[in-house]
Amino acid sequence: MKRLLNTLYVTIPNANLSRDGETVVVKVEGETRLQVPIHTLGSIVCFGPSHCSPALMGLCVDRNVTIAFLSVYGRFVARVQGPVSGNVLLRREQYRRADDPKFSAMIARSIVLAKIANSRTVLLRASRDQSDSGNTDALKRAAAEMAIHITNLEEPAPLGKHPGQRG
Repeated sequence: MKRLLNTLYVTIPNANLSRDGETVVVKVEGETRLQVPIHTLGSIVCFGPSHCSPALMGLCVDRNVTIAFLSVYGRFVARVQGPVSGNVLLRREQYRRADDPKFSAMIARSIVLAKIANSRTVLLRASRDQSDSGNTDALKRAAAEMAIHITNLEEPAPLGKHPGQRG
């Protein structure tokens, strides 16, 4: 079964969340308002004063479902999350590479190149969609300029200050 990682948002004040087998039960004033299978959830977000049973928290930890508690106004209060695994060797290599100017320049160039290419695609699509209006020439000119920038970015350049940059 494909897991969609849906988020359950609980916005009713004083909601009571509990576990019933493999489901999350949301009750308000003793009345069941919602019952959702845990396998369909990726996270639960509770706004305002809500109560969450320890049994539900344990189920969420076991099923890798994060519970976040926020204030009525959306300010973060707390989070319940199971163990997170990490790869220390991978992180060390990432930090080493981030300190390498040539590698950093290559990554930065790839990101900028992709952003310009995507923006150019949006402009070309807009010019096709608005073929009946007079704005297509401006869109096509902007897309052509972006094509020039894409060509220029294919050549490696050092990461650092350019001549016109202050600081």
